[in-house]
Amino acid sequence: MNRTPALAFVLGLFGPALFAADWPQWQGPTRDNISPEKGLLKAWPKDGPQLLWTFKDTGAGYSGPAIVGDRLYILGARDGTEYLLALDVKNGKELWKAKLGPSYTFQANKWGDGPRATPSVAGGFVYALGGYGDLVCVKTDGTEQWRVSMTKDLDGEINPGAVGPAGIGCGYSWSPLVDGNQLICFPGGPKGTVAALDLKDKGKVLWRSTALKEQASYSSPIAANIHGVRQYIVLFSAGLAGVEAKTGNLLWQYKRRPPYPPVAVIPTPLYHNGHVYVSVGEGMGCDLVKLTRNGAQFDVKRAYSNKTMKNDLGGFVLVDGHVYGHSDKRGWVCQEFEKGKQIWSEKGALDAGSVIYADGHLYCYDEDSGIVALVEASPKGWNEKGRFEIPQHAKKAPSGRHWTHPVIADGRLYLRDQEFLFCYKIK
Repeated sequence: MNRTPALAFVLGLFGPALFAADWPQWQGPTRDNISPEKGLLKAWPKDGPQLLWTFKDTGAGYSGPAIVGDRLYILGARDGTEYLLALDVKNGKELWKAKLGPSYTFQANKWGDGPRATPSVAGGFVYALGGYGDLVCVKTDGTEQWRVSMTKDLDGEINPGAVGPAGIGCGYSWSPLVDGNQLICFPGGPKGTVAALDLKDKGKVLWRSTALKEQASYSSPIAANIHGVRQYIVLFSAGLAGVEAKTGNLLWQYKRRPPYPPVAVIPTPLYHNGHVYVSVGEGMGCDLVKLTRNGAQFDVKRAYSNKTMKNDLGGFVLVDGHVYGHSDKRGWVCQEFEKGKQIWSEKGALDAGSVIYADGHLYCYDEDSGIVALVEASPKGWNEKGRFEIPQHAKKAPSGRHWTHPVIADGRLYLRDQEFLFCYKIK
């Protein structure tokens, strides 16, 4: 895969202060779980890479870090309040905190309180989404600029399935997407599933996707240039859709039969070469849809739908024509992207977890044990190059796990377990 043009484009969107070593948003620079860094360790010593520092007050929640330059931004709940925190990456010291709102929870919540989304950093500002849907714009010095409520201001709705309160379920969990002067949100509901906010005018609504009125899911939106048209792709219970970046007009929709279980719609879609790949849990598996342009609209054709990749919430990554990730009851899987064929599976080495890719290797974070493994990204099989376990574990809700995805930035690996945030040197 030649990712250089795509990476250069995204770096341009995020402003002149952004570098290839940064991780400015959910799933990295190009929102695909891939770090462009080189020169990282090809194998780890017996006890794992060097632990540089531990921050012990991140609070409750599953938000991942966003890192630009020498600053790390992450969300966490302390004493019933959600905050955006800024840390110094050199030593893990807290620099400031900005209030988002009350900590998200609900009756019979056994998965854990607090925020779930990862902030986005662009042009000297940080955009953070709280569990109740409060989206806050803060300068990188901690000064709040504006805020918009997904529920109160945009009448947003989440499809909760059988979990959590009607209209909001487990809370707003997708991560905001910066695209040029637009902040792309996924409020869901009758006024339009997708919304674009004006970054230059205090979050003023530029458009809503009024022809698409599905309730939101827990999956994050992505941006793609498809056959010459810039668009945003969202995944929800009824299927997939793409809306035009300039107007929010509906360009195409893939209606899944049967629909995905609402509680399982968590992983972020993946776009490559005219195709959109998705996978969800609850035994539903994966789908690949092919898009072809037909005038102003697009034709949608399902390339395949199978149970090879049944990904609950750890995500997946595309490397050299192969998708890697954890599949429920199959273990870690390598799958051929274009045809959906399983190349290999490894069930015994590591339990379910999240994955990112950098410099020829997969970084796999076990959601149960807190073990992270370095694995060569190869269709030849599971080839492990080292592993270690995080040194401390948080006390979690009964069904809570190590669900925050690992992050790599400037030769460092970041791992979170609720209030604990660990920084390792991997270069």
